[in-house]
Amino acid sequence: MKLIVGLGNPGGEYESTRHNIGFMIVDRLSRELSSKTAVWQNDTLHKALVAKTGDVILVKPLTYMNNSGLAVKSLVDHYQVKPQDVWVVHDDIDLPLGKIRIRQRGGTAGHNGVMSILGAIKSDTFIRFRMGIGRGKESTGNGENKNMHHRSVIAFVLSRFNQSEAGSLKHLVKHGADAVQIALIEGLDRAMNRFN
Repeated sequence: MKLIVGLGNPGGEYESTRHNIGFMIVDRLSRELSSKTAVWQNDTLHKALVAKTGDVILVKPLTYMNNSGLAVKSLVDHYQVKPQDVWVVHDDIDLPLGKIRIRQRGGTAGHNGVMSILGAIKSDTFIRFRMGIGRGKESTGNGENKNMHHRSVIAFVLSRFNQSEAGSLKHLVKHGADAVQIALIEGLDRAMNRFN
């Protein structure tokens, strides 16, 4: 059994934001992994939207990004899923828009949702599907403090993709879903060779 977690924030105000690319990709997977669209159920016990298709459970935590680990830990315990069978699809500000990286273990790269999961399940062996959202305008370093830069990063990840990025977004969602499906069907190594 695989637990495929798309990271994002619940609520209309966050829909289609850069930080919600994980939600977008698991939504696409819910349409592609079965002959019928997998139905999202509000699992209040585990604080997540859950769609089951075969031996794959798609998850959209409803705990907000920084507390994603609460929902993931609850589902891991309930379904008795091993950490390496938890696959997390999330945005990555350090990758150019449209770039994909698959990692089998490692750190958080400063991503609060990933940090929350790592802390909750006490393992770094869960799989990360990192989706590049770009970085936006960088701080010039001319007198700007770290707090100002931190606020600009938050504003950027919570912003929506603009019109000129529509093609790149469509490509990223399609290829992100493809990467997960190839990993499911052909194995992680094949997916990593193709997308990394």
